[in-house]
Amino acid sequence: MLERSATADVFKNTLSRIPTLFGRLEYLASLRDSNSGIYRHHGLASIFGREESRRALSQSHQTVFQEWLNLPLAEKRDDLSEYLDGLEDPLPEVLDHWASLRPYRGYMPASARVSERELFCAEFDVLLETFKCPEPPRASRA
Repeated sequence: MLERSATADVFKNTLSRIPTLFGRLEYLASLRDSNSGIYRHHGLASIFGREESRRALSQSHQTVFQEWLNLPLAEKRDDLSEYLDGLEDPLPEVLDHWASLRPYRGYMPASARVSERELFCAEFDVLLETFKCPEPPRASRA
């Protein structure tokens, strides 16, 4: 069913179907042209027009980014773990790629403030380290 606004349509018909917040962030970043920073989504643009589509995707990207930043670090780790579990590529290869090239830096919206960018990158680096370390054994209760 068609929504009244492009932003509502993006959430209802696309973002709500992506199970993780990080997955939503990655998806929205993938719709942004790496050369111009312009968001493109053919289906959305054909229904709502190019400008409304771009505005909705930009706003959605900013909203999802803020939601991610507001999560406690433990919840970010759980969300990221669920995202990684859904990937087809082997986890060690993904983590090595992320650690060396840091592609997740491109997942931030252009509207993010410097302090938000710094927080995102610092926390993401910490999260990557937690995935490299084996889980500590759990203490048993007698």
